[in-house]
Amino acid sequence: MLTDYFSAFAAAYTPYKGGPWCYEDGCLYRGLELLHRATGEPRWLEAMQRRVDVQIGDGTALAGYALSDYNIDNVLSGRALLYLDEVTGDPKYMAAAAILIDQLASHPRTKSGVYWHKLRYPWQVWLDGLYMGAPFQIGYGLRTGDDALVADAIAQVVTALEMTKVEATGLYAHAMDEARRQPWADRGTGHNKAHWSRALGWLAMALVDIAALVGPERFAPLEPQTRDLLARIAALRVPGGIWLQVIDRPDLDGNYEESSASAMFVYALEKGAALGLAEPPPADLFDILAAKVVRPRADGGQEMAEICEVAGLGYFENRFRDGSAEYYLTEARVADDIKGVGPLMMSYAAHLERRGAAARARVA
Repeated sequence: MLTDYFSAFAAAYTPYKGGPWCYEDGCLYRGLELLHRATGEPRWLEAMQRRVDVQIGDGTALAGYALSDYNIDNVLSGRALLYLDEVTGDPKYMAAAAILIDQLASHPRTKSGVYWHKLRYPWQVWLDGLYMGAPFQIGYGLRTGDDALVADAIAQVVTALEMTKVEATGLYAHAMDEARRQPWADRGTGHNKAHWSRALGWLAMALVDIAALVGPERFAPLEPQTRDLLARIAALRVPGGIWLQVIDRPDLDGNYEESSASAMFVYALEKGAALGLAEPPPADLFDILAAKVVRPRADGGQEMAEICEVAGLGYFENRFRDGSAEYYLTEARVADDIKGVGPLMMSYAAHLERRGAAARARVA
């Protein structure tokens, strides 16, 4: 069973960066949270709480975290703190979450008002950063009654979509350099050259999560963009399969069906359908995903295959990542990276919830 795989994975998981607070661990926490919400089984909550507690101690510090890095990625794991506060009421979780809010209060912004992706990536907006920061900021604002935080996050996402929209394709660029200084950035648009699926996956998940948090009225400024994006994503699926690493380039030699982005898209389509923002996906879509990406190991266990380990832009480890379609095909493919397994947990949870809602509707 897939839940056996998830349980074994969570039990064997070692902190992605050796223990410091990081977004990769946050992918696991989000998957475990949604499995707990969908099933009510204590094992998922216990697995998350045990790991988070090690990283936050009494709530006065986050392991290995430096606010001065101004790294938006570091905010994602804060969503686990909000959930643990919700289910336990222990004040240490909101105390730890406030550390991340302090970061956002002084986090550098573009001239148009959107958080920089990182201090070392000045004037740049990356799609992944919208998932890392906005849902947490909204969730914290809702929990504390700070409406300004909610309004600011929504406004930032609206602006970021305007900044990254590629008119020729109707999709969004992986990143946009407002200063037009980066070698990968088009001097006119500031965009990188190609559409990386996982970047769009982060965006799609951010949008449906924000919709679920704020409700239809507050989500109205983002509703048309979300409907359009989800429809385009659904249309770009490989017939009978999942989604390509460079999503809109089936003609590209070496392009392949990439599992982490595909899990994100299934999550977004399942949740989008539940929220009335997308057409219901095929009933067997999650089963197609699982059959494609989960395979047996020689030791009798299972693993999630064909995960793009990492992709980015600019100079990194003595090479230049130019954001072209060809570049995205050069990055390593690995098994059981949490950036794939976490979204697979999320997509399974969303699938369970929508299937349960459909069953309840039939009974009613």
